[in-house]
Amino acid sequence: MYAIIRFGGKQYKVSKGDELVVDKVAGNPGDKFDITDIMMTRDDKVSVADLGKAKVEASIIEHFKGDKVLVFKYKAKKNYRRKFGHRSYLSKIKIEDIKVSKPRAAKKEETPKEAKEAKSMKETKKIKEAEATA
Repeated sequence: MYAIIRFGGKQYKVSKGDELVVDKVAGNPGDKFDITDIMMTRDDKVSVADLGKAKVEASIIEHFKGDKVLVFKYKAKKNYRRKFGHRSYLSKIKIEDIKVSKPRAAKKEETPKEAKEAKSMKETKKIKEAEATA
C-alpha cells in the first residue's frame, strides 16, 4: 500500500517504513505526528475520493542542516558580483503507518410500501405492549 501526500508544499509517494528528508518539522526526535493532507491512496485499488478520514502516521528521526547552497549573481561587464549561500534546516521522518477508513455501506432506501409496513408493525407492537402492561 502506498499514498501520495502533500507535506511542506511538496508531494511525496510514501509507503510503510519509508524514510523521507523534508523541511524542518516542529518537534523533538522520537515525536509522532499525523499527516492528513493525502492526495491518493492505493491498496487493491486507487482511491482519490473520501480521503478526509485517511491519515499517515510518521515519527521524527532527526533534525539536521542540509548541504550549503551557493548563490552567485553577476552582470557581465559591469563589475557586479554577489556571492552568498544558505543551509536549510531539514528533518528526517519515518512513515509508521497508512490508515484509511473504509467507507460505510450506503443504507438501503425503503420503498413507500416497506416504510408503511414498518410503521404499521411499530404501531401494533406498541398496542401489544400497552395490552400486556394493562
